[in-house]
Amino acid sequence: MKKIVVIGCGFGGLQFVKHLKKDKFDILIIDKINHHQFPPLFYQVAASQIEPSTVSFPIRKIFQKRNDVRVRLAKVNSVNAEEKSIDTSIGTFAYDYLVIATGARTNFYGNQQVEDNSLGLKSTYQAINVRNFILMNFEKLLYENDKEGLYNIVIVGAGPTGVEMAGAFVEMKREVLPKDYPNIDSTKVNVYLLEGGPSTLPNMSKFAQNYSEKYLRSMGVIVKTNVIVNNYDGDKITLNNGEAIRSKSVVWSAGIMANNIGGIPKESIVRGGRIKVDRMNRVEGLADVFAIGDVAYMETEKYPKGHPQVANVAIGHGKNLAKNLWNIDSEKGNLCSYEYRNLGAMATVGRNKAVVDLPFAKFKGRFAWLIWMFLHLMLILSVRNKLIVFINWAWNYITKNSSLRLILKDQD
Repeated sequence: MKKIVVIGCGFGGLQFVKHLKKDKFDILIIDKINHHQFPPLFYQVAASQIEPSTVSFPIRKIFQKRNDVRVRLAKVNSVNAEEKSIDTSIGTFAYDYLVIATGARTNFYGNQQVEDNSLGLKSTYQAINVRNFILMNFEKLLYENDKEGLYNIVIVGAGPTGVEMAGAFVEMKREVLPKDYPNIDSTKVNVYLLEGGPSTLPNMSKFAQNYSEKYLRSMGVIVKTNVIVNNYDGDKITLNNGEAIRSKSVVWSAGIMANNIGGIPKESIVRGGRIKVDRMNRVEGLADVFAIGDVAYMETEKYPKGHPQVANVAIGHGKNLAKNLWNIDSEKGNLCSYEYRNLGAMATVGRNKAVVDLPFAKFKGRFAWLIWMFLHLMLILSVRNKLIVFINWAWNYITKNSSLRLILKDQD
């Protein structure tokens, strides 16, 4: 039985393994964390709207009925293509086929000071960290004398994550702060959204851009476009237009870069650390090595600069490679080239407010918000988690007051 090693169990790695024929391969999943994550709802964890466990799914539980799947927690250091093995923090593993599905991390564009002092939102752990940080700063507002930086929450990057997070935080300011912290003047709390381009949601339609910015401004978010962050020292964020904003809470959602590993030929690495692959996700220059999801860079006629780094691409890569790998191994020969079919994009801006771009129509407002809720609910893995998220959403909608504002950290 051939050995398949899968590095990473995000959207791509998960769908690849789930669509492989059962008991035909010896499958080993290697990941640094023991759970699959659902990044589209990390911002709700950060804003105390849903529990971290509802967007995190233990890998062993997902595959507990698959005798052909093994799981190891480890960091992968490098690939040895000649020996067909990988070096990890817990030893060396041989493979017949290797699938790299390592995803992406926050891109700080080489600014180490910004990286050291701002908050990322690319994992469940980081979402909990943002929640802890924001709530702790609310606590500090009660006793610290220098309050200016504590009053300002700054989000850098106005893609879907930034827009959704800005809407969630301004709702927290409006609905939660007066109840939990009556001694804090909530009108002094500011939520800033900074974007380097000319509009919010830069990868969506002009319709979505206009309405998302309109909604955000009407809610009280301070939106600044065409501004670049020069630096952030933990107290003051400086912009390229000379402006400075004092803030103790800066959340960075301005870009991503691929999680790469050693041993990949330099000529196969392109901008953003992505690995160049052919239409069957084979890594250029390596035999029996494949890359899928955010880490993969595939040029096609429709996407000459590579596919967007979104969940639907990773899911499509995984499903297509599972079929192709079976045909490669069984020498059936019928390989299917992958092409991304854009099904649309969406973003929620707050309570009853969302924008949806579909190939055939565009929506905004309450109807778009209901579509957003339904589709995200369907994408969540387990029935239990769907139910818990739905109950949380319903409770928050009725009461405007979740009960998940826990500060969970080691006080030492």
